[in-house]
Amino acid sequence: MNKLFLRVASLLIVMGLLIGCGAEEQKQGQTNSQEEKNSASENAEEQSEEKVQITISKDKGSEYINEKEVAVKEGATLMEVMEENFQLETDFDNGFITSIDGVAPKDGEQKSWMFTVNGEMPKVGAKEYKLSPGDKVTFDLQAWE
Repeated sequence: MNKLFLRVASLLIVMGLLIGCGAEEQKQGQTNSQEEKNSASENAEEQSEEKVQITISKDKGSEYINEKEVAVKEGATLMEVMEENFQLETDFDNGFITSIDGVAPKDGEQKSWMFTVNGEMPKVGAKEYKLSPGDKVTFDLQAWE
């Protein structure tokens, strides 16, 4: 009878351990699944940052220079975003862009950097223009008209 009791007790202990390990694996799997969901949610938030597209060109788009999609903070001005993402030279108290990424009018050329936002020329300069998510900005080095 003692041998039967020991065998049954051993069997119950082994079954208890197996069930306990299985529950721990399931709990671990749920934890990993939750961590993956949190990571995916964070990645989606990063990808849905508010962005604008900035294109740099010359002569009314006949020559492409650069294009970037950049994140913008709420209330950011176009000049702030340009300074953060491109190498600029400016004039007139940082209100007039004279060079973008080393591209500037040659001596004697009557050209300057003009910009449009969503295909329209704003009534204010880049220093005052507040960007909105999804804006498409084009800076074009072109002759004065």
